[in-house]
Amino acid sequence: MNAGRAAAVAILLAALATGGAIYYLQVYAFYDEVPASGPSDVTLVPAGSDTPMPVPHANFRAIDADSSPIRYRACFTTDLTAAELSGYTPYPGADPLVAPGWFDCFDAEEIGTALAAGGATAWLSVPEVQYGIDRVVAILPDGRGVAWQQINDCGEVVFDGAPAPESCPPPPDGYEPLNKP
Repeated sequence: MNAGRAAAVAILLAALATGGAIYYLQVYAFYDEVPASGPSDVTLVPAGSDTPMPVPHANFRAIDADSSPIRYRACFTTDLTAAELSGYTPYPGADPLVAPGWFDCFDAEEIGTALAAGGATAWLSVPEVQYGIDRVVAILPDGRGVAWQQINDCGEVVFDGAPAPESCPPPPDGYEPLNKP
């Protein structure tokens, strides 16, 4: 009976340690703070252009991880008005992904609700940061801004293993989809 109890305790402790390690790795270990580097930290693409242009901002904070191209999150403030923003390329279908809880300036639920209600607008920041991934910026009415990276329409198709549609740039040489057909 004591051997069985000891084995059960050992299994329970191993499960707790494994769960704690997985939690730590997902929430903390892979993220790095991105140091502010200046005006190009926050960019928007002017309407009719493909070239991102720096926009005025302050209080820039960002995190990123090498483990995935869609782990980038940033927060900042800006004095851009709705009239000034109207000259940039909107980003329909913007869908902010959840940030780790410790990066408390980025609240995906609040941002998503503001986007859905029309209280915030999303803009294209950097097209094709990496093949199939765009950087998106959303500006809230109080001047808070956030940025994240999300899979674009071309990436959705190609990452599922289908050939790139004619409207999309061809995948880079040597690209292998994760899900081969």
